[in-house]
Amino acid sequence: WVEEEAPDVLCLQETKCGAEAVPPEVRALPGLPHQFWASPQGRPGYSGVGLLARHEPLRVTYGLGEEEHDQEGRVVTAEFPALYVVAAYVPNSGRGLVRLDYRRQWDAAFRAYLSRLDALKPVALCGDLNVAHQELDLRNPRANRRSAGFTAEEREGFGALLQSGFLDSFRHLYPALPHAYTFWTYLGGARERNVGWRLDYFLLSRRLEGALCDSKIRSRVLGSDHCPITLLLAL
Repeated sequence: WVEEEAPDVLCLQETKCGAEAVPPEVRALPGLPHQFWASPQGRPGYSGVGLLARHEPLRVTYGLGEEEHDQEGRVVTAEFPALYVVAAYVPNSGRGLVRLDYRRQWDAAFRAYLSRLDALKPVALCGDLNVAHQELDLRNPRANRRSAGFTAEEREGFGALLQSGFLDSFRHLYPALPHAYTFWTYLGGARERNVGWRLDYFLLSRRLEGALCDSKIRSRVLGSDHCPITLLLAL
């Protein structure tokens, strides 16, 4: 699928492996020779993100620059001539919302980080942001008011990010499209019944609005409990 899609930049979330354990077929993906991987130290099988690029970035950084948030391998940022591309895997608040307080701290730190980047150059954020922003973004909103990914706190955090100067590219183009999901639990045939959540996003600096061509959910692509999403920009 990646070869068919032929992206200029490929962002991967929840890779669950360090750079040394990346499968050879991923290492050998044609057209994506520049590869950057983040993973937590001493926690194999947890978290992790990757960013693969057709053209060598001007600069690559890892994390948010804050030690308390940079232990889990959740952010890779690549600077290109026209923009920053940020690959992120936002912390899940967990069963019983045991990490909700931490998640709120993360959201504030992440928002500040993206705003600092945006002050320098436009930003495209690709990530599993672990939040369904609107009721439209999950199949059963009423039953999930206090479920991780749909709490008022997480939704407010996402809203604050948009208010700080970013655009939800998919909802900007398709504001009322229902049943557009990127994640389905493996339980109960959820994917076959399309009982899902939209947790994966491309967010853009608002000044990139004119460059936005399309933002696609590739729901027919199998291989994970998430599906890929594709952003098309004219830069």
